[in-house]
Amino acid sequence: MLAYVTGSVDQELLLRNQYLATENRILRQQIRGRVILSDVERFRLARIAKQLSRKALAEVAQIVRPETLLGWHRRLIAKKFDGSNNRWAVQPNLTAQEIENLILQFAQENRSWDTGGLSAP
Repeated sequence: MLAYVTGSVDQELLLRNQYLATENRILRQQIRGRVILSDVERFRLARIAKQLSRKALAEVAQIVRPETLLGWHRRLIAKKFDGSNNRWAVQPNLTAQEIENLILQFAQENRSWDTGGLSAP
């Protein structure tokens, strides 16, 4: 009984996928020119595309080529692990006086450092 239910669910899913793929092909034939996608849309497609085999992706991908989708996924992963979230923000345009004040502050807070002849105010 369980095998019958599982088989019928699998068959329904296959039919749904076949319908959606056919519908997408028809819509794609009606669209002329490029389809403009946002970054979020690209990443959504890329995340799903990575889980499909190249053969399946070649059969269903209609907006872009499978190689493009996989390239988007590579960029998504690279961006995720590029370390940009751990970088410190740099304070822009410190004047020479501000830099000197910071050095003197560090020297006062860390008396064990050799100040090289600088005297704290």
